[in-house]
Amino acid sequence: MEILQPMFGMIVLSGLLVMTLLISRIGPIVKFWGNLQFAEHSEDFRPQLPRRLRLITDNHNHLMEQPTLFYATCAYIFMAGHSDSFHLLLAWSYVATRIAHSGIQLTTNNVSYRAMSFGLSSACLVVMIIREAISLF
Repeated sequence: MEILQPMFGMIVLSGLLVMTLLISRIGPIVKFWGNLQFAEHSEDFRPQLPRRLRLITDNHNHLMEQPTLFYATCAYIFMAGHSDSFHLLLAWSYVATRIAHSGIQLTTNNVSYRAMSFGLSSACLVVMIIREAISLF
């Protein structure tokens, strides 16, 4: 069951970003109510947003991408009964580095630091997957 806790940590982070995205969109939606067709396609609308709102959108999108593989990996580890202290360390490290990634992207958006946190989180995830692949043989 413990491997589900870091998974829930990512769910909480994603939920917080969904709320942040919703709150950040209320103003523009109210302002342009009745005339929102210009926002029909995000690629047309995003360049018109202030930088802060673009960063929120970008981070939201990032949390809907790679973490889905993290959820599947944690679910697999749980169902296979392979949860151990090293998987937990990797899973919590993944969550911590994704929190750092979000914090960086939503504030300074320093791409070098963001890339480092992305690389570290990706490494944690890949090691989890490799460990499970090795257990099949």
